Amino acid sequence: MQKRLYNKEPLNKLLVVKKPIFLSSNTYLNKIKRKYKNKKAGFSGTLDPFACGCLIVAFGQYSKLFKYLSKTPKTYKAVIWLGVQSESLDIENVNSIEDSKRLDAVTIQNEIKKLIGEIEYIPPKFSAKKIDGKRAYDLAREGVDFEMKKSIMNIVDTNFINYNHPFITFEASVSEGSYIRSLAQILCERLDVKGTLSYLERINEGKFYYENEKDLNPLDYLDIPHNNYKGTKEWLFNGKKISIDFLENKEEGKYLIVFDDFFSIIEIVGNDVNYLLNKVTL
Repeated sequence: MQKRLYNKEPLNKLLVVKKPIFLSSNTYLNKIKRKYKNKKAGFSGTLDPFACGCLIVAFGQYSKLFKYLSKTPKTYKAVIWLGVQSESLDIENVNSIEDSKRLDAVTIQNEIKKLIGEIEYIPPKFSAKKIDGKRAYDLAREGVDFEMKKSIMNIVDTNFINYNHPFITFEASVSEGSYIRSLAQILCERLDVKGTLSYLERINEGKFYYENEKDLNPLDYLDIPHNNYKGTKEWLFNGKKISIDFLENKEEGKYLIVFDDFFSIIEIVGNDVNYLLNKVTL
C-alpha cells in the first residue's frame, strides 16, 4: 500500500524555518509541506537561492495572514568578498576575481554607519522585480538588455562585525523590499573598491526569528488593534453581518475580534462592518 504523503485534515500552523543556501524558497517550501504532510502552505519574504536564513511559513488559514503580520524591519548578516565581480552581485554569477587593496577597518566601520537612512539604489537585474510583466532575473538569464528603475530603501540600523581581508562582514536592518546586494555595492563604491556578496543570511523579519520551527501563536504577531465585540460569539461563528453598535471602538479601520477558539479580522468603513477574515481557528 502506498504511503499517504499529505494529511486530509487542514493544518493551521505558523512557524519560522531556516532556508539553506542554494535552494529556492519555493523548493524549500515543498520540503516543509512534505515534512508536515500538508499541501496548503505559503511563505512570506522570498529569499534568493544564494541567501539562507529566516523564512516565515504558514499552513491552512494562517497562510492568509501574511499581509497583517509584523514583519519589519528585516535584519541580514552579509559578507562582501573584495576584488570579485558578479552579474548577479553574489557568487552565483562570478565573472572575475582579482586582488583588492587592503582597507582600514575604522574607515569601513564609519562608512557602514553612514548607510543608515533612506538610500536611493538600483535593484539587481537578477531579482524578482517585474519588467513589463516578466521577472527581471528571467530577462537577465535570457540575455535581454534592459534597465532597472531606481528605488528607495530605508536602512534602520547597521552594524560592522569584522574585516578579515578580503572579506567585510556586517549586519543591516532594512525596510520591506530592500536589496542587500545593492546596499553592498553602495558600500563598495564609497570605499572605492570592487566586491560582491559571498554570504547572505536573514536573521529575522520583524518579530520573527528562527527557533527550531516552534509553533507560533499568530495573535502575538498580528499588527492589528483589538476591538471588543459585545454581541454573541455565535453571530461571528456563523458569519452573520454584525452591527457597529456591538463594537466598543467604532472608528474606521481594521480590527481583531478574539474568542477562546477562533478570531476574526474585520474592517469598519463608515457605519458598515465587513469581514476581512472570519473564524480563523486557534
